[in-house]
Amino acid sequence: MDWLAQVKWNDDGLVPVIAQEQGTKDVLMFAWMNREALAATAERGQAVYFSRSRQRLWHKGEESGHFQQVHDIRLDCDADVVLLTVTQHDHDPAIACHTGRHSCFFQRLEAGQWHTVEPVLKDPESIYR
Repeated sequence: MDWLAQVKWNDDGLVPVIAQEQGTKDVLMFAWMNREALAATAERGQAVYFSRSRQRLWHKGEESGHFQQVHDIRLDCDADVVLLTVTQHDHDPAIACHTGRHSCFFQRLEAGQWHTVEPVLKDPESIYR
C-alpha cells in the first residue's frame, strides 16, 4: 500500500506537521505539507513544507540557510498529524523561526497576557535576503 495514501489529508490536501528538535525535544515549529512535500522530505532527508501564503513547496532553509535535517518521520494515531524529529542547521544555537528565534513558540501566556520569553538570536533582516 502507498504510505502517502495512509495519511488523512484535509480538504485542501494538506496535513499539519510539527518539527521537534532531536536533542532537546523542543518544539521548533508548526507547518503544513501536501503529498509532494512529504514525499520530498522523505526522499531528501531535509524538511520540505507547503507554504500556504506562497502556494508552493518551501524547502526549509532555502532563503535563510537554516535547513532541517530529518531523522524521523512519524504519523499520529489518527493519521492526521505528522511529527518530524530534526536537527536545525546553520546557527548555534539553532534558529527555526523567521523572527530569528530558536522556536516559533516564544510567547507564553502569563496573567492573561502574552509575553515574549525567548530572545532573538539573529536579526531577521540579516537572515532573509
